[in-house]
Amino acid sequence: MTLRTLLAVTTLALLLAGCATVGKPWPQERVQDIEIGQTTQGEVIEMFGTPWRTGIEDGYRTWTYGRYQYRMIGASATSDLVIRFGENNRVRSYTYNTTEPHPK
Repeated sequence: MTLRTLLAVTTLALLLAGCATVGKPWPQERVQDIEIGQTTQGEVIEMFGTPWRTGIEDGYRTWTYGRYQYRMIGASATSDLVIRFGENNRVRSYTYNTTEPHPK
């Protein structure tokens, strides 16, 4: 088999098996434990661990927990939680989205 043929076969195999994962696993079942105005940053870390990303939105600190699994064949699976903290370091609001079945 020539190098060119071997490269083409390898590339095709990688594309067909293509899967990419971004982010890290986090316990989605704990989302229901978040209480707006009550849950602190420390409690969020206890529940979900270190955030995957951090940032600022409208002047408020945000933490993002997310896992995104993309597949070329079959369904992709994504989930993310964006938590916004108020001035008192308590949860001001949050957004949770997923393509997976909701935990019970």
